[in-house]
Amino acid sequence: MQNNQDTQKNAIQSLEWRGDHLRILDQTFLPSRTVYSDLRDVGRVWEAIKKLRVRGAPAIGIAASYGFYMGLKDIPDENFSSFWIEVQRIGDYLGSSRPTAINLFWAIDRIKNSIFAIKDRPISEIKDQVLKVAITIHDEDRRVCKQIGLNGQELIPKKANILTHCNTGSLATSEFGTALSMIYHAHSAGKKIHVWVDETRPLLQGARLTAWELTQAEIPMALITDSMAGFVMKQGKVDLIVVGTDRVTANGDMANKIGTYSLAVLANAHNIPFYVAAPLSSFDMTLANGDSIPIEERDNKEILEIAGTKIAPERIQTYNPAFDVTPANLITAFITEKGIVKPDYTNTIKQLFS
Repeated sequence: MQNNQDTQKNAIQSLEWRGDHLRILDQTFLPSRTVYSDLRDVGRVWEAIKKLRVRGAPAIGIAASYGFYMGLKDIPDENFSSFWIEVQRIGDYLGSSRPTAINLFWAIDRIKNSIFAIKDRPISEIKDQVLKVAITIHDEDRRVCKQIGLNGQELIPKKANILTHCNTGSLATSEFGTALSMIYHAHSAGKKIHVWVDETRPLLQGARLTAWELTQAEIPMALITDSMAGFVMKQGKVDLIVVGTDRVTANGDMANKIGTYSLAVLANAHNIPFYVAAPLSSFDMTLANGDSIPIEERDNKEILEIAGTKIAPERIQTYNPAFDVTPANLITAFITEKGIVKPDYTNTIKQLFS
């Protein structure tokens, strides 16, 4: 049986604050190369989020927090009114990078609120406070991800075949991950688990990233194409499905990587538990249901090419939503840092924030 130190050792550090800049593990090069990039200004952070060099809802929020500080630190210390104009501009700029992940806007709003709370202090002190908040968000995410893993691994049998989609590990967070944190901690507890990894077209986050993470942690796994998942369930080879999320609405609808909704429908048809691992920062209580979630649409090249090789005819129409919405009635439970949340979600989610 492994212990917590083994779990800690297996956790990859995808983001690191280096005193005056942010270092990221550039995920666009994985799994063939391990490349770290130093981001020294808010523009580079915006580009890294937009181009998926850093990705995963919690990691996006963390990166944006540091980007916010880097955008503000060289603004002249004149008066709060002019400073606040720049705060609003930088917050809007960072928010334009990716619209679906609520953690991005949660982090931006948290920093803006912390600034306004001390608006009467010297601008230099306010800037220092922004960096402190960014570091706090980063540190909190480590603790949250660990607790999600500890809470969620109790739902995993001593012997289990688990199917997961996209990437929800250390690459998507500060450490451990969300859905993968459950898997890491179940493995560390000595449970015999095997993971089915959906490739996750079109950008192959499962094949490139989740498979890489699980290989690093020496957790048994097998890669499948997205279209194989239903047949694997029909064969009785899946005991539970665990995914992450980019946004959960007040009624329990949730947005996640495209293909998640299909998995939930298939899980329901085969009577397989469908779990969603989500920090509280991924809940958007301002939206009543999933119909209101903004869905990011991405460049058509992502589905016309793989690794620069064209796989479809020229000049054809495409539709490339990055996320889909799974309705609450298909979700068995949410696993949060505060515990396991079950239906009726309209009431139980509200209780999380009471």
